Amino acid sequence: MDTVQLGTTGIHVSRLCFGTGTHGWNGRSDQTDVGLQEFADLLIYGFEQGITFWDSADQYGSHPHIAQALQTIDRSQVVITSKTCASTAKEAEQDIDRYLREMKTDYIDIVLMHCLTSSDWPTAQAGVMEVLEKKKEQGIIRAHGVSCHDFGAFQQAAITNWVDVVLARINYAGKNMDGPPEKIIPIIEQMDANDIGVYGMKVVACGNLGHDAQNAIHFVLDLPAIDAITIGMKNQQEIDDNIGYIEAHDTALQPV
Repeated sequence: MDTVQLGTTGIHVSRLCFGTGTHGWNGRSDQTDVGLQEFADLLIYGFEQGITFWDSADQYGSHPHIAQALQTIDRSQVVITSKTCASTAKEAEQDIDRYLREMKTDYIDIVLMHCLTSSDWPTAQAGVMEVLEKKKEQGIIRAHGVSCHDFGAFQQAAITNWVDVVLARINYAGKNMDGPPEKIIPIIEQMDANDIGVYGMKVVACGNLGHDAQNAIHFVLDLPAIDAITIGMKNQQEIDDNIGYIEAHDTALQPV
């Protein structure tokens, strides 16, 4: 699978990211419900097919599954995102320390402030931002950024210099997004122009576009400002199908 750089972070990832948080919150997700070893085996299977980018979060409860998979996979060969809901510097410090223990790693590639819902987050979350910036300087994380669940918060992310990476909700139908595609896409393009790495989530709208998954995936991959996409998968067939959709898209772009 092709790899791309996320913005100007220097972090190279597979175009398809293995999402671990379908319907995820309060410490569980559809992926973690599969079981500890069972889901770790799926992460390993995906890695063997070229998926070297994993998206996790505290709220998904997927850190132990990543730790289990890392018993088999060389840590340096995979890029891992996690997310924090911390509202204070102290909480952020505690979260990062705990995440490292839970995933049994000494660094996390990307840490995002999770599910921002207000445009004043650069002020309200200033303490958290300072902690993540310090962790980046120390090499404990490689990049920081945000995921948003609000149009104003999303707009703010495009113009905040602190942001390295954004996880953006995007699909052709406007489902489970911060706004309709015609409003979201120009902001994603602004992020790209400002050297922010952007990877897309809700590409198949939490399964609502599953009947048209190939077209849904191709729609997002056709956006030049999107570096990669994350999709939650629960079995080998879903992994194979999504890799096939991406390969079909990228093959069609190659000159004859």
